[in-house]
Order: sequence, then C-alpha cells, then structure tokens
Amino acid sequence: MHFCGPDQLHGFEERLTTDIYPADYGWTPDWDRPHERPSWYHDTSSVVEAGPCVRSNQLDFDDEVAFAAERSLFGHIRSGDEHPFCYVVSFSHPHDPFTIPRKWWDLYRDEDIPMPAVGLDEDSLHPHERRLREVCAMNGAEITEDHVRAARRAYYGAISYVDDHTSRLIGLLRDTGRLDNTVVIVTSDHGEMLGERGAWYKMSFFEGAARVPLVVRAPAFFPPGRVPTAVSTMDLLPTLVGLARDGDPPGIVGPLDGRSLLPHLSGTPDHDEVVAEYLAEGAIAPIVMIRRGRHKFIHSPADPDQLFDLASDPHERVNLAGDPPSVGLAGRFRREVAAHWDLTTLDREVRQSQQRRIAVCGALRTGTQAPWDFTPAYDASRRYIRNHGDLADLEEMARYPPVKRRAPFA
Repeated sequence: MHFCGPDQLHGFEERLTTDIYPADYGWTPDWDRPHERPSWYHDTSSVVEAGPCVRSNQLDFDDEVAFAAERSLFGHIRSGDEHPFCYVVSFSHPHDPFTIPRKWWDLYRDEDIPMPAVGLDEDSLHPHERRLREVCAMNGAEITEDHVRAARRAYYGAISYVDDHTSRLIGLLRDTGRLDNTVVIVTSDHGEMLGERGAWYKMSFFEGAARVPLVVRAPAFFPPGRVPTAVSTMDLLPTLVGLARDGDPPGIVGPLDGRSLLPHLSGTPDHDEVVAEYLAEGAIAPIVMIRRGRHKFIHSPADPDQLFDLASDPHERVNLAGDPPSVGLAGRFRREVAAHWDLTTLDREVRQSQQRRIAVCGALRTGTQAPWDFTPAYDASRRYIRNHGDLADLEEMARYPPVKRRAPFA
C-alpha cells in the first residue's frame, strides 16, 4: 500500500501484512539531479526476462495477502461481531516483473496476444517520453516482438491470477450470506503501457498508464449498469462516506479533491471530469492533466502542451495543442490550468519535500537503524487450540456454519 513514513496504520484499526515496498524514504525522486537514474527504479529486465516462473517475490506477497484476508474475514464473521467492516485487500499483481506460474500463463496462447496498436517512433517522442525512457534505462535496449508478446501474455496471466484470489473472497462472502449486503469495489493505482508507443510501466497521462479499472458491486443499493464517463480514484472517499451515511452529505471537515460517485452508481452521472497531477520519477517539473468529456489536456512548464481528442483518436497519436482549429480549446484549458494551479509554488514545494525526505533517509541510516517497516503482530495464545477454553467450545466457535450442540450422553 506504499505506507511510507512512521505512521503505518494511516487510519486503519489493523493491518494484516507488511508492505511489499519499503516504508522509508529511500525511494525518493530528485528533480535537482534529473540525469541521475535511480538504481532502485524500473528497467527493461522485466520485459526482456518476461515469461513463466515457478515463484517470485510478488507471488509470495500476494499469496500472503489473500490468505490473511480470507482468514481474517472468516474470523470476523465467526466472532459474531455485527459491526460493519471495511477490508482493503491490496495485491501487487498485475505488475512488472512480467512473470507468472504456468497455471495462469497457459490460460493464454501466443497467437491470441494482441500486440501494441502504436509502436515506438523516436522522432516524434514528447520530451517527457524521452525522459521516461532514460529513467527506465530503455535507450539502447533491444526489445524484440517475442519479448513484448511474452510480457503481455504474463500480464494477462497475472490478471487471471488476481481474478482467482478475488473470486475466493467473493465466494467466502457468498457462502456466509454476506455478499449481497456488501459493497465490493475493484480498482487499481495505475495502468500499464505494455509496449504501446514503445513505453512500459506508468509515469505518464497516456491512457495505458493513467486508466484503471473501477468495478462497484452493490446489489442492495444500485442496479447493474455501465458508466462511460471519466471519474477519479479520488472520488472513492466521498463515495464510501456517502454509502456509509446512507447517502447523506459527507461529514468531512474541509474541502475534498474528489466528488461522490453515488449519482453515477444510481444511473444519473453528474460529472465527466478528472483533474490530476504527476510529481514523481521522470518529471523535472509538475505535470498536470485535465480530462473532460472527449478531450485530455496535459501541461507542464518544462514541456510542450498536449491535447488529444480521445473520441476520434483513442491511441493519442495526434497532438492538437498546436493545431489551428483547436487553438481556442487549448487556450481555454491553459487558462483553467493557470486558475487551478500555482505551478511555481508547487514546483518549489515538491523540491523541498524531496530534499527533506532524502536528508531524513540519510540521517536514519546513520548509527542504529529503527526501521518503519510494519511488522504484523498476533497473539499466539488465541490461535487454534489452547488451554484457556474448553476444546468443544473452541471447535464450535471455529466451525462455520455453526452446528447445533447435541445434548451430552446420560
């Protein structure tokens, strides 16, 4: 979940696993050294080494997450606690490195894997695309069609792997009679370019990197349907608050960047807009984006603007920012950016934050280290069978569904 810093609960009552990623500030971009590639960042090995595997670091983590969530959810249900629950079950798949066991790799065939719709055109690369190739050490790397196909096939397999874990949790809710009264949300933190435009991973506002799934299953509240309008994961907080408060206005202090999706879920969407910013690896200044209706506008003080008509140009091949017929639309977007963001101040604050994090990371590595990594704790005296209770009572409590106790023999 990328819980960086000393606060490893972030408002949750309990965490069941540690994080797959470091909790310290070691993974901090440095805009003041734009030509120094971070040694810890993505490179092409995930692509050129793609293929089936028996085991991986990510599989270790995700299998633990699935097991911990399943056991905890069963425990909550068996406890008789009728308070509402909220579980965040965070998998690292699908993600690079692009490798997955044969069980899921063999669900697909090479001939069924679609190749990128748009290939690499080095002459027309946007400056940010060039920087991303540098930060991911792609320049000079030989990536063949076989590499691309294998990486995409492994990614498809990873999606099926997550589907299987999700299916088990859904089945648990169904088997215990909780499914139809539970809101299930499936989403992600970023997309994956998968070789489109010759790019991999994330770090941009192109559709492959920025689009994520958003599936909401809530039969007790909403009929099934598809919503074509663009929304943001920032909208999930006010949406969840609205669901918890039965549709009442969110009881949150201060303004929110997101807007409730309850109208969308009810079949009457009231906005088709996403406002976003990118301040991480590969950038040398803030990059901001406005997606409204069919248009997407991307602006950074360091780069030429980009404007795409996603309805007529879904692969974002034609930049309309300098196109005479679109000059008025681009101008309106630029004025909106100027009104919405103070990019000079944002740039300064990002650089200050980066330098503070880098300084803290270096200082905490000096002398005796006190890591922030979360270590799950549990009371072994309350697990399985112990002498603090009657064996029959323990077995009865652990069994689901419960069995009516028979009268003892006379």
